[in-house]
Amino acid sequence: MLRVARRAWVPLLVIVVVALGLFMVDRLHGVFGKTELTRQGAGLVNDPAPFNPKVVTYEIYGDGTTATINYLDLNAQPQKAKDVALPWSLTLTTTAPAASPNIVAQGDGDSISCRITVDGVVKNENRSDGLNAQTFCLVKSA
Repeated sequence: MLRVARRAWVPLLVIVVVALGLFMVDRLHGVFGKTELTRQGAGLVNDPAPFNPKVVTYEIYGDGTTATINYLDLNAQPQKAKDVALPWSLTLTTTAPAASPNIVAQGDGDSISCRITVDGVVKNENRSDGLNAQTFCLVKSA
């Protein structure tokens, strides 16, 4: 028996040290650097309030009756509205920190205008005259 103990004490000591280390890591894992976002009800308590929503309004008007309009939605995805009656407007809302509104329109009249407003403030306005007039408005950052 004493002979077996002399041979086995080093491996037994290694097993005990590893087990003790695993136990300590498991116990301290909840104390240092652990954020439980996946558990139900474990959301962040002090979430910052979302950005104030931005309200972007596109407007197209002119002396024609219809227009074809291409614009970027607030996710920068191109959209098309074909043969819409004038005047035309579209209001979009976003909580993103920035947006880049852009609109291009061509009408069937001799004059067409566009306007982009952000939170009620006119950011860009253009007018074009000529046969089947075309105009554009762009706001680089709203």
